[in-house]
Amino acid sequence: MNNMDTQILEDLGLTNAEIKVYITLLELGSTTAGPIIEKSGLQNSVVHRALNTLIEKALINFILEGKRKIYQATDPSNFYNFIDDKKKRFSEILPELKKKQNPHRPEEAATIYKGIRGLTEIYNIMVNQKGKEYNTFGGGEECANRMGLAWWMNIHRKRIANKISSRQVFDETVKAIGGEIQALPITKIRYLSKEFAQFQETVIVGDYVAINVFTENCYGFLIKDPKVAEGYRKHFELLWKQAKS
Repeated sequence: MNNMDTQILEDLGLTNAEIKVYITLLELGSTTAGPIIEKSGLQNSVVHRALNTLIEKALINFILEGKRKIYQATDPSNFYNFIDDKKKRFSEILPELKKKQNPHRPEEAATIYKGIRGLTEIYNIMVNQKGKEYNTFGGGEECANRMGLAWWMNIHRKRIANKISSRQVFDETVKAIGGEIQALPITKIRYLSKEFAQFQETVIVGDYVAINVFTENCYGFLIKDPKVAEGYRKHFELLWKQAKS
């Protein structure tokens, strides 16, 4: 699949086999199952199972030529319909889920998140807080590259949409990506020397602190504690004074 990032398709609920079959069909155009099996490298039974489930999800269709089924992938923009259907179905059960939520359940002070999905969830939580400012320090070139510019820009666009200004302290190894982010509204960035580069980034917003580790098996800690947040904010202010524009 030419190193295409298909994580979003997994997030939408497609299996690896369904993703491979769908993309193979996009590349082949209209075809029977045989060329799909050959090109995808999947087993016969796996391909046919994926074809059936993709038909149910309205992501592929077929016509009959005699006794042969000729399959074709629907236009990729039809995924919007697929997403809208998922949102509609979730909206229908949301009231029931709300009823089951225990209003007296104590909120956890600290939570661990694992993997890229976990880190994405942490950053989405942070940029949706009601805090006045989004402060970060740490990170480095490997952290930036681990997620990619598009991922970081998406997080900051969500932050800006929520009208949260930011001040961030990076190291000099990420001036390129820092320049892209700093060009966004209500965003300020300063730099320390390259020796400041780390595998983790600390984020402070409101009463929340997130410590995100961007190693191969990435993970993050999300802490909700106003005193802890204030302590990290003081540390950030010291670094901000030392850093240069």
